[in-house]
Amino acid sequence: MKPLRKKPEVYIWNANALNILPVLFILFILIFISVIAISSVKQEMNMSSTLLEKSPSEIDGSFFFSLLGAENHHFLSVLSEEQKNTSFSQVFIKLATNINLDDPRSLLGRELPAFSLYDSEILVAGDGTNYTNLPLESAPPQPFIEAGKEAALQRTDEIKRLEEQEKQKPAAAPTTGDKKIVYLYFSHNRESFLPYLKGVTDPNLAQHSKINITKLGDVIKEELEMKGIGTTVEKQDIQKLLDKKGWTYTQSYQGSREVVTAAMTDNKDLSYLIDVHRDSQRRKNTTTTIDGKDYAKIAFVIGGNNNNFEKNQQLAEELHSILKKKYKSLSRGVILKKGAYTNGKFNQDLSENSMLVEIGGVDNTFEELNRTSKALADAFSEYYWKAESVNGG
Repeated sequence: MKPLRKKPEVYIWNANALNILPVLFILFILIFISVIAISSVKQEMNMSSTLLEKSPSEIDGSFFFSLLGAENHHFLSVLSEEQKNTSFSQVFIKLATNINLDDPRSLLGRELPAFSLYDSEILVAGDGTNYTNLPLESAPPQPFIEAGKEAALQRTDEIKRLEEQEKQKPAAAPTTGDKKIVYLYFSHNRESFLPYLKGVTDPNLAQHSKINITKLGDVIKEELEMKGIGTTVEKQDIQKLLDKKGWTYTQSYQGSREVVTAAMTDNKDLSYLIDVHRDSQRRKNTTTTIDGKDYAKIAFVIGGNNNNFEKNQQLAEELHSILKKKYKSLSRGVILKKGAYTNGKFNQDLSENSMLVEIGGVDNTFEELNRTSKALADAFSEYYWKAESVNGG
């Protein structure tokens, strides 16, 4: 019997495979070029995987000691009993899914709309502060910004009366002299207040180019300078800057960063950078009564994704402590925000003495806001001159 010959189809398949090689090569080149293009764009435009970026930072060092201890028990001697009982399966689940079984928010934050906004940490809780009433930053709808329409104003006579009452008194001793130490700025400079916007009830639409959060800067400045602390108030319209650059509201901190760095270049004496905001929470969460008078409550927000995090936190906690002593229920506490769902820096990497303060909310009046602004200046001046005394200044 003659041996069977190989089927010619085998050679046909090999020929087809050779034809595919150029296509695969071209595809590889295209992928290579795409990767280079994506990695070369500006940092603020980079696309990234939250899972890949965050997962490695979630692994505690004790996990690696546990792995080594499986082969060499000497490594286990540096671990506590709790660390020795590390669940490898839980660690691998965390790496694979970025879900922490000890923290349900790591799962719910991805499934419930806007739930990730509450993925913050209360470092120091103020009066009545809990995870249901944390400071809330809400952006106005982009169509609203692009339309450029503003609500008619009301109660303007009240604002003028309050401004006339705020007449600067001579600076007290000691004084910083000609040095401007404090820099007040407003990343969301058009944040306004519903009582002064006729017909507006939606907190997300509480925006105005004239009656807004920047008015508090003048009150804080006058109070600080009355206590001898030189202060600069930055009034540049950040929203106008964003419009000019074609940026969205979410890039507000990027816009204010340019303004702050320019100011720091012009004035080397600037030491304390304070970004003033108002909360989007409603009146019940942003108002308190002290000695029969209503005050807009204040909250300190610290960005955890910067090298000055601990210094900034210390400053905020000091001010919270002073406010608690002098104005018992005024401070809502110190809130930490970091991670993929928030800015995480708030420009606080520019100075060891940076902070973001939320003064009041959308329902507060300037009478209440001004009282709190003065209280903040009072607490800050006590902190500042005490620090200067310790430092021999």
